[in-house]
Amino acid sequence: MLGLTGWVVSIPVFCDSGFVILSSLAKEFSRLTKKSMVGLGGILGMGLYITHFMVPPTPGPLAVVSTFQENGLTIDLGIYILCGIAISVPLFIFSVPLFRFFGRKYPNLIVPYEIDRSKYTPEQLKVLDRIHEKYKRNEDLVTEDFAELLAAEKLPSAFLSFATLLVPILLIFANTLVSQISSLDGTLLADVIEFLGQPVMALFISLCMGAFLLCSNFDKKTCINLMQEACRDAGPIVFITAAGGALGAVINATGAAKIMADAIVAAGVPGILIPTIIGVIMRFPQGSGTTAMITGSAIVAPMLTAGLNVNPYLAALALCLATMCPSYLNDSYFHVVTNFSGMDIKTSLKTWSIGSILIPAFGSAIFIILSLFIH
Repeated sequence: MLGLTGWVVSIPVFCDSGFVILSSLAKEFSRLTKKSMVGLGGILGMGLYITHFMVPPTPGPLAVVSTFQENGLTIDLGIYILCGIAISVPLFIFSVPLFRFFGRKYPNLIVPYEIDRSKYTPEQLKVLDRIHEKYKRNEDLVTEDFAELLAAEKLPSAFLSFATLLVPILLIFANTLVSQISSLDGTLLADVIEFLGQPVMALFISLCMGAFLLCSNFDKKTCINLMQEACRDAGPIVFITAAGGALGAVINATGAAKIMADAIVAAGVPGILIPTIIGVIMRFPQGSGTTAMITGSAIVAPMLTAGLNVNPYLAALALCLATMCPSYLNDSYFHVVTNFSGMDIKTSLKTWSIGSILIPAFGSAIFIILSLFIH
């Protein structure tokens, strides 16, 4: 359940931010169940990590789809989202027993039961003390034990929270669906849905919903600070995307894409491995998965246009998957998972980094099999 929460949350949210927010939930699980944070943190982190790389509208896969479209490849964003969700399910299922194994291998990394009483109101502390007493008596904890604690929090409703996450995805899906219905071509309904279903507009609507509905309990200064932080995080992505587009234009103009595609065909290398190899090469030296996806797509897309015989959806998904590997010292998310899970660097390299290699390897095997049937 913990990993599934991360799997859903990371679709519209950066995995770094998602882990910082949800790591406290993993620590509570560790306190109450006495299970290792190596396993719990790894499952949560990988759930976030998989959909961050595989499912738009996170910036990396969204930029990959955009780059492929700009190079004249037929790839629909809505269908790509469905494909990304479909492939992320077996990846996530594979990650759960893997990190449970790591958790059993390092069983002593358990968060001690302690409460920072300064963070809670008197009413909440009374509830926490009752929970602690049941915990000491080894009694089972049920949902009702936490209901009063949650009621004291000023949180938005579940409907508003999920609506903000799902609205952009539903709008993009609606655009994909309407575009497939020929009887709606040229109608006002189709034009409106096409406009609202554009990724930029769909995400802007979600942003407005978050600003005006989820932030209703915050004062103006807090809302402005949140917006400033978001702009600061988004700024580098804009420049990286622009640089990736420039790289793709250079590759097209020089004819390098056709030269590389012809050389690969002549060498007999399976085409599906090319996006995988390029993704790993782009990721390994600089650590940023988003940068690797953007620059990798600028290389792969022209190669497909020049004659590399790989299905565009499989190529895009294989590229995004490969850029997950590896997550180690030069990756900011590696340090987020390590620090917020309470692991040391050595333990994280032996567990989290190994997982970030094995899971893409498992996914690549799936793509190799699919490429035999989908062209």
